Amino acid sequence: MLNQKFSLLDDFPPASYEQWREVVDKDLKGAPFDKKLITHTYEGIDIHPVYTRRDWSAQGNPSGFSGVSPFTRGMNPLGNSVCGWDIRQEVLDPDIERANKSILEDLQRGVLSIQLRFDVAARNGEDPSDANPQFTGRDGMPLYCRKFLARAMKDVHVDAICVALEAGAAFLPAAAMLTAYYNERGVDLKRARAAFNADPLAVYVRDGKLPVPVDVAMQQMADLAVWTSKNMPGATSVRVGTGPYHHAGATAAQDVAFSMATAVAYLRKLTDAGLSIDAAAKQLLFNFNIGTNQFLAIAKLRAARKLYARILEASGASSETAGGMNMHVRTSKRVITARDPWVNILRNTVTTFAAAVAGAQVVTTEPYDKALGVPDNFARRIARNTQVILMEESHLNRVIDPAGGCWFLESLTDQVAEKAYAIFREIESKGGMQAVIESGWARESIDSAFTARLKNISTRKDAVTGVSEFPNLGEKLPEKKTPDYATMHKTVVEHMRDCKCDEKTQTAVKKLKDTAGVERVQALVEVFAGCATIGKVYNFLKGDAQPATEIAPITPSPYAQPFEELRDASDAYLALTGSRPKVFLANMGPIAHFTARATYSKNFFEAGGFEVVSDATGHQGASRDDNDGAAQKAVDAFGRSGANIAVICSSDVIYPAMVPLVAKKLKEAGARKVILAGFPAAEHKEAFEQAGVDQCIYMKCDVLGTLRQLLEEEGVLQAATA
Repeated sequence: MLNQKFSLLDDFPPASYEQWREVVDKDLKGAPFDKKLITHTYEGIDIHPVYTRRDWSAQGNPSGFSGVSPFTRGMNPLGNSVCGWDIRQEVLDPDIERANKSILEDLQRGVLSIQLRFDVAARNGEDPSDANPQFTGRDGMPLYCRKFLARAMKDVHVDAICVALEAGAAFLPAAAMLTAYYNERGVDLKRARAAFNADPLAVYVRDGKLPVPVDVAMQQMADLAVWTSKNMPGATSVRVGTGPYHHAGATAAQDVAFSMATAVAYLRKLTDAGLSIDAAAKQLLFNFNIGTNQFLAIAKLRAARKLYARILEASGASSETAGGMNMHVRTSKRVITARDPWVNILRNTVTTFAAAVAGAQVVTTEPYDKALGVPDNFARRIARNTQVILMEESHLNRVIDPAGGCWFLESLTDQVAEKAYAIFREIESKGGMQAVIESGWARESIDSAFTARLKNISTRKDAVTGVSEFPNLGEKLPEKKTPDYATMHKTVVEHMRDCKCDEKTQTAVKKLKDTAGVERVQALVEVFAGCATIGKVYNFLKGDAQPATEIAPITPSPYAQPFEELRDASDAYLALTGSRPKVFLANMGPIAHFTARATYSKNFFEAGGFEVVSDATGHQGASRDDNDGAAQKAVDAFGRSGANIAVICSSDVIYPAMVPLVAKKLKEAGARKVILAGFPAAEHKEAFEQAGVDQCIYMKCDVLGTLRQLLEEEGVLQAATA
């Protein structure tokens, strides 16, 4: 008779970690546990195969609750469960009318806020007539005056959405322009929502320069923050962005540390300008980029909230919510690929999922074709719908901090926070964020950390799907027309004639000369109520100030870039000569013997843009004479392939008999390079080399270095740069 009360414990009593470990060690049969089952991250954190209560103790409730310090679990008591997170889409189409259509379509189909990216000239504080013509419309929208902004925002209900800006060094005039536009539309500034995103240190480290001294840019940021705090309580003025560091290869711990050091630098400037620490904290919006390491991404965002709360507590913040972090999370550009871009849809899903689980208030999903140019409507649709599905169909927002209490994620969060805090303290000991930027320490520490990752990318230990692994040489990429920047420049300059300085603007400019600080910000709003332009206003703000000291910028390091450069070279060679460099696979023996290494070799060489030619079946023989015949058939097939490089593919069982025969005949047939797929046993290595094997390819070898070497020997790299 069955028990009336069912209990799993009756049949499955709890096992201790020690009991589990005993069974695992037995199964490993002497292999080291640490080497086989523990993963080491680039942060220096060990990821164990299983986590228990011993790895993270909930005693004392160290993570607290959502909405309560230390805010590890989020700044809102109910998380995103009530209204979901803010789906934010970036707009950077240089055609303003087309950009307006994209904005309206986005907002009608699930997007809740937009981010306007100004073009290179505007971000540098220049009008098109004064800037390099190639900068007009490049990497953003030509928003040079309020009338241009009005065209972009036509029919948009700006009183119902948040508008964020990406204006680079020109953040102050851009913010004044947007505010003037709000006034024109009759929006109540007390209820308006905006993110001005003043982030001078990020611009400095990304571009290696600023149009004004760093101190001047920081003061402009502080003036804007004080004005915003007083006049637009629903807006944030300052962004703490770590994009330049992250895209260059910073680890999760470095990313968090740089964000904390930047936040401290900004908070000091804002409090020096007169804001209380609580008011200053409200002006900050943190911007993080996350990649496809899902659990590490979740831990990074939670660790950032935890550290920031502690910093605000140590800074004397008095309100209970001051240490809560406003967080905008974006898909990392370093994981987005130009080759096989459709795989980016999957990468976006992972990053968006991680951001949602971690409790980000604002999320931007990059369109899958972003690396190819201005995203098209379909890519924008997929990007926004990725978020809509995860929110509306998967209901990710309905659970408040799903990671809370998970031994693994709580432990990982604490370890990332500890590593980040150690780096943060080191930055502070060196004089703060600006000091480590100017000394080069920040760049050097990132480069040092990225070296190990680059090695793993080069050996394909860290795979980039569709690029270094499983490439598709025959793929047809989405067509992107390169903008005619010269024509665009002329058109924009023509439109700028509508922005002539009228009497109203001249009066406002005269008033501007007699103002400073917060009063100057208000005067700038009045200036942009007329026909002021970004360039003229920024030139006035610069005055006689000299540009910031130039530094070596921190440049992006997309994971796929080294392999994509080889593919680009192959494409250029194809366009020049009518064919790609070729590799012939000499498959020897039964199919079961050569398939694995032939597949490995095909992926290996196609990752570098080589066309791989091979026979469908392997060549084999039952006797010495048969082996000679099989080798000759392989050589004949090589001669018909048109390749200069031959790769022998089979098993270690076949190699001793066949490699000396095949390699010698391939060399005699004119093979410039004979490569063996696999690493030969020591007793055969010398014989293989004497027969003509030049090198071997195998798991953990330097794939990238080998491909570069072979492409150079084939003349592909030289032709691509000619």
